[in-house]
Amino acid sequence: MIQGPMAASPPASWPTASRLALRSCPGVPVRVRIDTLGHGDHVLFQDLDLTFAAGGWTCVLGPSGVGKSTLLRLIAGLDTQSTQGPHTRVEGPDGLALPGLCAYMGQQDGLLPWLSARDNVALGPRLRGGATRADRDRAQALLAAVGLGERAAARPAALSGGMRQRVALARTLMENRPVVLMDEPFSALDPPTRLRLGDLAAELLRGRTVIHVTHDPLEALRLGHQVLVLGGRPASPGEPLIPEGTPPRPPDAPGLATRHADLLLRLSQALEEFPTAPCASPSPCV
Repeated sequence: MIQGPMAASPPASWPTASRLALRSCPGVPVRVRIDTLGHGDHVLFQDLDLTFAAGGWTCVLGPSGVGKSTLLRLIAGLDTQSTQGPHTRVEGPDGLALPGLCAYMGQQDGLLPWLSARDNVALGPRLRGGATRADRDRAQALLAAVGLGERAAARPAALSGGMRQRVALARTLMENRPVVLMDEPFSALDPPTRLRLGDLAAELLRGRTVIHVTHDPLEALRLGHQVLVLGGRPASPGEPLIPEGTPPRPPDAPGLATRHADLLLRLSQALEEFPTAPCASPSPCV
């Protein structure tokens, strides 16, 4: 279980949740229990029991194919295209199910090509009965926060891959849920933008329960209250790595280089222990 987050002051120029009209939405605990989950003869997880404490940010790394995205989709209540044991379940507070409590950002941006960037950000309210003026204003403010305020009327085809990913991030923030699941949310961004939007997400999601899949060790160490490395088959996490200080940590934070080296060694070991046989899933089990 992760430790509770500490308070931190964001840069003065950063938009805060209150400035963006995001209501207070404290995180809730999440427990994942898997007796078995796999694809054909390939067992991804077995006898796995993970608890994510309320309000903490957990980064999950591991070799491609180990099951990181499958785990995230399971938590989100989405189709994992896998066979699950009868006792596999995801529980929120008081053992309740999580649907309605999660915002999910997948690897693909999932933008609707016929909608503008602003309308894509406000897609949730639109689907729930119609976006209000306040919803549209908040969508515009979130686009401005991710650097796309002047492209709010543009459709996805007119945006670069990195811009599309920023729109998807704004849409995820727009949902304002107590649990936020993100699968490589900054992968298409250039390093300076990646750094800035990581800090922005850390500020706007402070107090939420965040589970963040990434292949970037430094990103994980900057943003996470804890870092888990999945390895082996069936996959399991080793001892959590808990960086010093409060997220988001600056790239030159004391001790970060040492933690980075430690994490790279853990990832290297996880890769050595991971079988080379391809996953039998009809979709990538990354």
